[in-house]
Amino acid sequence: MKNVKRFLLALLIFIFIVLPTLVSADSPEYSTVGVGGYDPVAYFKEGKAMKGNGWHVVYHKGATYVFVNKKNKKMFETDPDKYLPAYGGYCGYGVAVGKKFVADPEVWKIFKGILYLNLDKDIQSKWAKDIPGYIKKADANWPKIMGKAPAEL
Repeated sequence: MKNVKRFLLALLIFIFIVLPTLVSADSPEYSTVGVGGYDPVAYFKEGKAMKGNGWHVVYHKGATYVFVNKKNKKMFETDPDKYLPAYGGYCGYGVAVGKKFVADPEVWKIFKGILYLNLDKDIQSKWAKDIPGYIKKADANWPKIMGKAPAEL
């Protein structure tokens, strides 16, 4: 009888504690790190790209964002859309040409209060030649490509 009780207790522990942990670890909504692990508020507040850390974390719309300090975390929680990069963090130039290029969080620009990321410095040089024009193209393309995987484009 003792062995049956131990087995049932072990089974309950597995079902209610271990199993949910295993499921959440593989779920992309828990493992996708926004802005490549950089603090989205720091671009605006510090004027530079800064890696966040695991002590200051916010889960928002399918991604986990990390911050350099508690103050930045609270600012983000108050108005996340103010700090999120355009186009889900994909390269602004890439979206303008109908693609989803994974952006380098250290290659960025704030233009008219919006954070834009670029693939690399070379692409950023192209982007800089006509930012308003590329934004207009990207804004038109984004609704058509936002739900597609990068490999589909």
